[in-house]
Amino acid sequence: MNLNNLQPAEGATKQSKRIGRGQGSGRGGTSTRGHKGAKSRSGYSRKIGFEGGQMPLQRVVPKSGFKNINRVEYKAINLDVVESLAVKNNLTEIDKQALIEAGIASKNDKIKILGGGTLTKKLTVKANAFSKSAKEAIEKLEGTTEIL
Repeated sequence: MNLNNLQPAEGATKQSKRIGRGQGSGRGGTSTRGHKGAKSRSGYSRKIGFEGGQMPLQRVVPKSGFKNINRVEYKAINLDVVESLAVKNNLTEIDKQALIEAGIASKNDKIKILGGGTLTKKLTVKANAFSKSAKEAIEKLEGTTEIL
């Protein structure tokens, strides 16, 4: 056996359908496109969502809802997460950088501290926003809150 006499297995290859190569081929004339209509023309490409002239679904279904373009999206972090981070890394100040290094937030996130869980350690917390309950819980233990 040599490289020059290798052949694919029986039935592994198939010849492609050669269209538009004359009447004798059996695929001449209309070249499998049928008669008339947009699909038979050269250069035809169907628009996305086109339903053959029927009103497309995206035009039938009514618009709904409201998207506020001024909405500010915050990464919500509960007090128990802040507490566990402070205990684990022996921190007294929690800021954006500490949360990024812990993998809790990313550098583009705006951070809001929420009052979920309990706090037992006096901390200085720096974030973009605080819930009322979180602010009270931090200041109750004589910690400080600072808005970035």
